[in-house]
Amino acid sequence: MDARPSRYHDVYARWQRDPLGFWGEAAAAIDWYEPPKKVFDPQAGIYGRWFTGGVCNTCFNAVDRHVLSGRNNQPALIYDSPVTETRQTFTYGRLLSEVQLLGAMLRDFGVDKGDRVIIYMPMVPEAVFAMLACARIGAIHSVVFGGFAAKELATRIDDAKPKVILSASCGLEGTRVVPYKPLLDQAITLARHKPEACLILQRPQCEAPLVAGRDHDWRARWEHAVNYAKTSECVPVAATDPLYILYTSGTTGVPKGVVRDNGGHMVALKWSMQYLYGVDPGEVYWAASDVGWVVGHSYIVYAPLLHGCTTILYEGKPVGTPDAGAFWRVISEHKAVALFTAPTAFRAIKKEDPDGALIAKYDLSRFRTLFLAGERADPPTVAWAERVLKVPVIDHWWQTETGWCIAGNPVGLGQLPVKHGSACVPMPGYTVDIVDDSCRPVAANTVGSIVVKLPLPPACLPTLWGQDERFKEAYLAEFPGYYKTADAGYKDEDGYIYVMSRTDDIINVAGHRLSTGGMEEVLASHPDVAECAVLGVRDPLKGEVPCGFIVLKAGVNRPHEEIEKEVVALVRDKIGPVAAFKLAITVARLPKTRSGKILRGTIKKIADGDPWTMPATIDDPAILDEIAAALKEHGLGA
Repeated sequence: MDARPSRYHDVYARWQRDPLGFWGEAAAAIDWYEPPKKVFDPQAGIYGRWFTGGVCNTCFNAVDRHVLSGRNNQPALIYDSPVTETRQTFTYGRLLSEVQLLGAMLRDFGVDKGDRVIIYMPMVPEAVFAMLACARIGAIHSVVFGGFAAKELATRIDDAKPKVILSASCGLEGTRVVPYKPLLDQAITLARHKPEACLILQRPQCEAPLVAGRDHDWRARWEHAVNYAKTSECVPVAATDPLYILYTSGTTGVPKGVVRDNGGHMVALKWSMQYLYGVDPGEVYWAASDVGWVVGHSYIVYAPLLHGCTTILYEGKPVGTPDAGAFWRVISEHKAVALFTAPTAFRAIKKEDPDGALIAKYDLSRFRTLFLAGERADPPTVAWAERVLKVPVIDHWWQTETGWCIAGNPVGLGQLPVKHGSACVPMPGYTVDIVDDSCRPVAANTVGSIVVKLPLPPACLPTLWGQDERFKEAYLAEFPGYYKTADAGYKDEDGYIYVMSRTDDIINVAGHRLSTGGMEEVLASHPDVAECAVLGVRDPLKGEVPCGFIVLKAGVNRPHEEIEKEVVALVRDKIGPVAAFKLAITVARLPKTRSGKILRGTIKKIADGDPWTMPATIDDPAILDEIAAALKEHGLGA
């Protein structure tokens, strides 16, 4: 850990004293065609808008300006695909050429400033080119996770009304080939809105037939653009114009399209690379996520490029491509200084290689920091990662809606002491309070609803796409003057924030409000447990009682009943009889979204015998049958 005292408290206090001065200074790190007339206009938008009157272009700031300032030959994007055994490096100069070409291809399809483009792509360089090309010509992109179910893709098509859809013939999920084109065709059939054209990247693992008059071969159009030396220039847009729409995962009915603006997004993300992540321009930064999720938007594509870093696009898994040393190979081969991934990835690695033996095969001498976010980082996993990697392991917390960190440990300002289980402290721009149902602040170490005082800082959503009233109702109405995070947790006496669970996961056991996250923390501390999930199941006497699911580490050969009794006793010892924790069920694996979030809500519906539908984002549907069978053995479920 850095021995120098952290500057965090001084910097945060400076933001509190003079928020306009703070963000005005941060905005100087961005190139503007016209500087903002106001840093913040409280009269604009729903709760105010950042950098009103400013004119800018996100692609220019992410690509062109680095070429102009001497980074032409620096690697901008490294594509690493163990599933296709491909490595490709794109310099900033090459990235600019690719984005100019694709921008011209989109213009040939009639895409103009303000038009929407859906990107339904696997983890290939063309997905990054597509996002930047849209930003370049002033179009609004909406990335939908590749392989997303047809019905959900159709609802997004109807909501965003794209002029063009960019897609690929297939994606690769580990060793599994997922054909995208049949899903895309079905979605367009289901959707009321019909795109004018689809541009399809044919991959050799599964080529797709094209629909005459609508579908176009990506490579053929690219070659045409090259032959005619086509290019596209950056289109100036207002700072408050949308850069993209990102639909929140797992929605039903009309999806919630989170809007991200151009100006505030650039300012906050550029600030975060230096002061939160502690990474310098020219260094290699890796976010092991997917471009379909907010982490992929913010920290695979935009933030590293805005900062002049080299970013890694990884088409693989933490285990199985080929083994639990996959992440160490990527860090070593590409000399990454920081990795940002989900805790679930590390739980998977820990399960397969509990002693971290595979790390010794790789040179991690340049690797400085591991960042975790996406769901709660349980203390045993953090402690394991610290022990085997011997670098700081930083948990931080943010949401699709915010676009960047709400609470974290600002390594670039000097690391604060780590407290296992805590996402650390609020970033400048965020005043975070813990309140009860009447919006009254609660005492330190008391669980309540986590809320953020308005106005939200730059980069946070100004509204939902085409749904201002729904935005107010979903996020602003319940706690007046605050943004509702829908997360529950507490602050300790040092102001450290502990995010314990979604507010939906606070269970009511005979009148006692209990956090499932606290129970999961105890279960995860058992030496034989690799990962776990706790949820409340219906009980006729107490309303709800907790039920724990545990996945054991590789190589554990003890009887399951023995381990289950031990974890039940552990919860009783650590939390007390009030938890009413009596049921632990050993399963081979837990159902998750492709981004690694455990599908607790679906498990609960199965346990309660309620109707449920297959989640659109599920990684492997077969796991739900396994969960249902395990519940049935214990007398739960239908």
